[in-house]
Amino acid sequence: MKHWRTNFILILIILFGAVIGTRLFFLQVIYYDFYSALAMGQQKIFSSTQGERGGIFFKNKEILATSIKGKYLYVSPKEIDKKQETAALLNDVLGLDQEWVLRKIEKNSSSFELLKTRLTTEQADALETLNLHGVYLREEIWREYPQKSLASQLVGFLGGEGAGQYGLEEYWNDVLKGEQGLMEGERGSGGYLFFSLLERNKTEKGADLILTVDYDIQYFAEKLLKEAQDNLDIEGGEIIVMNPHSGKILALANFPCFNPNKYSEEENFEIFLNGAVQKLFEPGSVFKVITMAAALNEEKITPQTLYVDPGIVKIGGRTIENYGQMIYPGKISMTEVLEKSINTGAVFAERQAGHNVFLEYIERFGLLEKTGIDLPWEISSLNEELKKGYEINFATASFGQGVEMTPIQLARAFCVVANGGKLIKPYVVEKIIENDKIIETRPEIISHDIISRRTASVLTAMLVSVVENGFAKGAKIPGYYVAGKTGTAQVPEKGTYSADKTWQSFIGWAPAFEPEFLILVKLDNPKTKTAEYSALPIFQKLAKHIIDSYQIPPDH
Repeated sequence: MKHWRTNFILILIILFGAVIGTRLFFLQVIYYDFYSALAMGQQKIFSSTQGERGGIFFKNKEILATSIKGKYLYVSPKEIDKKQETAALLNDVLGLDQEWVLRKIEKNSSSFELLKTRLTTEQADALETLNLHGVYLREEIWREYPQKSLASQLVGFLGGEGAGQYGLEEYWNDVLKGEQGLMEGERGSGGYLFFSLLERNKTEKGADLILTVDYDIQYFAEKLLKEAQDNLDIEGGEIIVMNPHSGKILALANFPCFNPNKYSEEENFEIFLNGAVQKLFEPGSVFKVITMAAALNEEKITPQTLYVDPGIVKIGGRTIENYGQMIYPGKISMTEVLEKSINTGAVFAERQAGHNVFLEYIERFGLLEKTGIDLPWEISSLNEELKKGYEINFATASFGQGVEMTPIQLARAFCVVANGGKLIKPYVVEKIIENDKIIETRPEIISHDIISRRTASVLTAMLVSVVENGFAKGAKIPGYYVAGKTGTAQVPEKGTYSADKTWQSFIGWAPAFEPEFLILVKLDNPKTKTAEYSALPIFQKLAKHIIDSYQIPPDH
């Protein structure tokens, strides 16, 4: 009997062991993957991490945008025993409000409370020396714009979600941003987070951008716009400097500017817009150059073609007058029309070309389409009113009123005359550098023979005469022939035109017959009557600065 009991107990032990063994077999072998994944889900923490963002550099490698490595501070309240003492020490080192810090530290259910980003080196060193329990420093990368407001609309900024907004940061975001990687960390038994993250998938740095923009020219152009605000009380303005042969943008200046490092402090989001590509305007008398180009290229006029200035032109119930109601006696040549900026003369030239031909040339010069510049949200106007075909609309458009475009569209159109007849694509990124690979932007000609080389040469000579003999004498630079034209246009307002607000502009290039650069200056409502006293002097100063800086040899 006793032997039977011993055997029974032994059998029970064997059966129990078998059950336990079977259970362990199922847990550790059959269901291993399931329970391993479950444990990992409870203990492991996975986080995506972005590779360092590529830099943006001016033509000569001056930094426009870069990524800065630093540290941020967070606390794990669960781990902090001496909360009052810790809050006081953090206040001493960081200057944070002690009560605010204490409220963060007293969240006992929390294991992560962010206290401060972008610590200085001194602050980080001091905290590491203190070695406070439950207080952690971790690496971070943030975007820095060392030039502050310089070229701000051109560069844009990196938004709070880590995506580029406005300017180059937005347009080239996919190129600039680094490759995304995966990081893992562990959660301790007490629920504490251990952020010694181990790299799983390698992150890659984003590509760098080298611009066509010249730091010196950009700086000087913005300086001139700021002076225009001080001296002429302008409401805004843009300056474009470009190579008329290649389309390279040497400067793209806007006023007013903002500091991309402090973009969140701006209340008026319109300041982020790049007026050169995102704002339409009516160009005024600079557009007479396009009108003359159409009539000259169609051989309907020559520079010597004469007409009698009537002083006014009546079309239906509308009256077109010359500036200041001037009437020029005797016969006037087409060259003199440009020299004296005669509105009725532009109407005459447009009529010689014909309405349909004039509209065709506006389209051929690229003024009804976007330029394709490598910047975001470029706009253009279809000029639907002009396309309706009313005679009054063609008449006013001949001298740049009632036809709208962006400054970059107009600058590109003038490049056609300066470069001998080619429509080019403007661009601001010269090179993309990704690891050891360099991708260079090639100049792109959209269309050849918009006008003939002869037409371009003849029209250039007429515009040189505007500077030598006409209203643009202030654009002269000793030793150089300069071609250019002023423009003043009334600003549309509530279905009519403002009696006192104007856009004033000057477009010119030098040396006139072998141009190294073209400059567009456009000012919003300066406190002068015409561009002769506002935009033109700015052009002259900037052109002289470029000639001296690039040491361009004189041509006469």
